[in-house]
Parts: sequence; structure tokens; C-alpha cells
Amino acid sequence: MSFLPTILNGLMVGGLYGLFGLGLAFAFGIMRIVNIAHGEFIVLGAYIGASLLSVTHLPLPAVIVLVAVITFALGWALQTVMLNRMIGPNPVPAMVATMGLSIIIRNALVEYYGADIRAIDIGPLQDQGVSIFGTSIGVLPIIIFLIAVLLFVLMHILLTRTTLGRAFRAAADDFEILETLGFNRKRVYAIAMGLAVTLSAIAGLLLAIRSSYSPYSGVERLLISFEVVIIGGIGSLRGSFLAGLFLGVVQLIGLRINPNSGPLFGHLAFFLILLAKQANLPALFIRRRA
Repeated sequence: MSFLPTILNGLMVGGLYGLFGLGLAFAFGIMRIVNIAHGEFIVLGAYIGASLLSVTHLPLPAVIVLVAVITFALGWALQTVMLNRMIGPNPVPAMVATMGLSIIIRNALVEYYGADIRAIDIGPLQDQGVSIFGTSIGVLPIIIFLIAVLLFVLMHILLTRTTLGRAFRAAADDFEILETLGFNRKRVYAIAMGLAVTLSAIAGLLLAIRSSYSPYSGVERLLISFEVVIIGGIGSLRGSFLAGLFLGVVQLIGLRINPNSGPLFGHLAFFLILLAKQANLPALFIRRRA
């Protein structure tokens, strides 16, 4: 019984898990905001993408771009209208506000779309495959993985090679330094939240193409995001990506061993790594800034 196909598919899913964690870590690393509505934004990206695909009949790349634009605007509005008023040394107000927002988004999705489990069908591409190391792998998972890698690379370039990236790093270190450099702190925060929501929503749409989703999927997506951030280390793009790959592989191997296990094996692996970190044993990933 070869586990190679399972490992390869786990890597494909893990790239999206890495994006989940990156969006959450990005918001916390820059603004110290724990966005409890993060999982709902992931699911919202899936619903927006599915609606656009069914109504406009646009190709998938165009829908991904539209989802990115829409969710960036939502993230910008969230930070500008609500969260910028709550930023401070106490993270609880923002946590409570985003928890309430998560409930609102979840119930709005149930009211409009219903509570049924859904899946996105994009046609013949879902059934096409290629041979890698003598193993048949779907073309669609490969494309999705490459999109995830591309987004990580673009984020790395943004943070290390651009003026906006320097503003993000300055905001993460000390917002007063940011203002002395001539940046509008609230505007930088709004852009950061817009990017965080965009990354998560795109990952949510891509994962919905590979698996099912419902308005209640946000809690599981949020949990995966927290696991990726804790394993990979806040502030590390590379760490988030590797942690996502690890959880994806472990989860699919667990499903291969026991098809009824769901995400159980991934959660168990996270728990063991957390215990190892608490005991100051060698961790699986080294926390580094990208």
C-alpha cells in the first residue's frame, strides 16, 4: 500500500492551510488583533466565489481576482469602520467584536444560502490527471498548490522589497516609528487587514473546489489557522507554509488509515508539537522572520 499519492495530495491541501495561517498571523503580527471571524471570512470567500461562478460564468482565474477585490474591500472596511477604534494594549475588545461579527456572518450565510453542505464544480478540469513519479495526481490540485505558492512568494516580495512592506514591518515593531516615517497608521492597518482577509478568502475558495463546505465550516478553518500559526511561528512566512504542508500531509495520511477520522490526526499532531514546545523539547519548525 503506497502512501505516495496521499502525501502528494496532503502537500496540495497543506499549501492552502498555510494561507489560512498566514492571513491570521498577518493581522496579529502587525496590529495585535486576534480575528475570531477569520474562519467565517474563509468560508465567505467560498460562497462569494461559488456565486460568481454560477451567475457570471467567468473562468476560475477571473473569479479568483474578483473574490480578491471584494474581500480586500471587506477587510479594509472592517478595519476602518470598527477595529481601528479598538486597537490598544488590551486585545479583548477586538476579539469580542470579531466574535460577534463571526456569528453575524455565519447566520447571514445560513439565512441566504441555507445550511446544506455544498461543493463547487468547475467542470472537466476536476477529473483530469497527470502522472508524477508513477502516481496519478489531479491537475486541479496541482494548479491550486501553485497558486498558493505564488501567493506566498508575492507576500514575501511585498514585505521585503516594497515601501508598503517596510511600513508593515515598522508597524509590527512599533507603530510610533511608523508615524515618524510619515505613514498613516490607520491606513496601513486597513491595508494589512484587507490583505489578511483576501489571502484567507482565496484559500477558502480554492479549498471549496477540492472539498465540501457549509456556513458552519468556519470554526474548523479557524482552528486549522491557529494550529498553523502556532507551529510555524508568528511572523514567519516560511514557517506558516511548512506548518500548513505538515498538517495537510498528516491529516490525509490519517484519513488513509481511518476514513472516519476527519481532521483528528492533524489535531493530534498539533497537540503533540504544542506539548513538545511547552516542555522546551526540539520543535518541528524553527521560528524565523521571513
